Amino acid sequence: MDFSLQDAISKILHSTGFTALTGGQAIMITISLVLLYLAIWKKFEPLLLLPIGFGCLLANLPLSMMANTHEGGLFNFFYLGVKHEILPPLIFLGVGALTDFGPLLANPSTLLLGAAAQIGVYTTLIGAVALGFNLQEASAIGIIGGADGPTSIFLAAKLAPHLLGPIAVAAYSYMSLVPLIQPPIMRFLTTEKERKVKMEQLKPISQTVKIIFPIASTLVVVLMLPGVAPLMGMFMLGNLFRESGVTARLHETSQTHLINIVTILLALAVGSSMTAETFLTVDTIKIIVLGLLAFAMATAGGVLFGKLMYITSKGKVNPLIGSAGVSAVPMAARVSQKVGQETDKSNFLLMHAMGPNVAGVIGSAVAAGVFLSLFGSGAEGEGHTALETLKTLTASLRP
Repeated sequence: MDFSLQDAISKILHSTGFTALTGGQAIMITISLVLLYLAIWKKFEPLLLLPIGFGCLLANLPLSMMANTHEGGLFNFFYLGVKHEILPPLIFLGVGALTDFGPLLANPSTLLLGAAAQIGVYTTLIGAVALGFNLQEASAIGIIGGADGPTSIFLAAKLAPHLLGPIAVAAYSYMSLVPLIQPPIMRFLTTEKERKVKMEQLKPISQTVKIIFPIASTLVVVLMLPGVAPLMGMFMLGNLFRESGVTARLHETSQTHLINIVTILLALAVGSSMTAETFLTVDTIKIIVLGLLAFAMATAGGVLFGKLMYITSKGKVNPLIGSAGVSAVPMAARVSQKVGQETDKSNFLLMHAMGPNVAGVIGSAVAAGVFLSLFGSGAEGEGHTALETLKTLTASLRP
């Protein structure tokens, strides 16, 4: 059998990825490089965007078999942790271990600010339906307004797995852009007098109350919305590790090593879902726009409810803390502090803003539970009336 040098070179060349590279893959590789640039040089949520960007890069290299659609591939095994509800709840376990509910318990009324910020979730749901998404897809898109990446991934994996990539990227991108997106909205909706309000120092909370709270919250929320048990249960378990005083090793592991390992696996799994076939669509552009709308509406909803509390408390509540009602912990609370100090350098709002901030985590999880109850598998019969009502409300908005 003749096998010339030319044939050998030709065979080697045709076995490389260069010959199989498509235009769509080239675009996705470029997008992955942009994400890496934002993570490394601009420091936008680097712990998440860096592995997401690199996962996207690997998934779009032809013949690498690294996309999550390749059974038996490395990232396919990582993605099973998303598909089977393993990785997002473990992230919540770590977040719970890092969370201090003291500010919320010291001023329970701030729970309402976390609830008010969820208006971005529900208004975006309606907007997404108006743009042609079905109710399952619209629910997964709307939850971006909660600024909660793990919850967005959890809900998208259950209701709209084909949109997981763009939803996750939008959620984490807007979380990283909190310091840029929120301040203009906060300044526009508040007066200088409101921004100067100094709030009273919070009272200390006993350890007994801090121990009872995660247990009681789990009972109430999960009995009302069973579908959210994986997120809420792990979140409150992590917090119980923190507050019980008898699980120091578990607390340390949850808030450091475990959450770091799971973040790597989760981000790579998300990145591996960002293939040209699933990402380069008109729907992706719609999701990016709707995600920004959701986040802006959530910020505005929290601030406006903060203004209402300012009025009803006769000037004792600074409306700026309402913007922290989204669940980007603790970044959103820091933004409230920063904008407040721009007006008065002696004003310290951080601890006050942490109340609505942790309430936002609970609020976004509850919103996810509501959507699962209405639109998840097995809920079609119970949710039929709600579905038809929503369709009627949005029918006139369709282009």
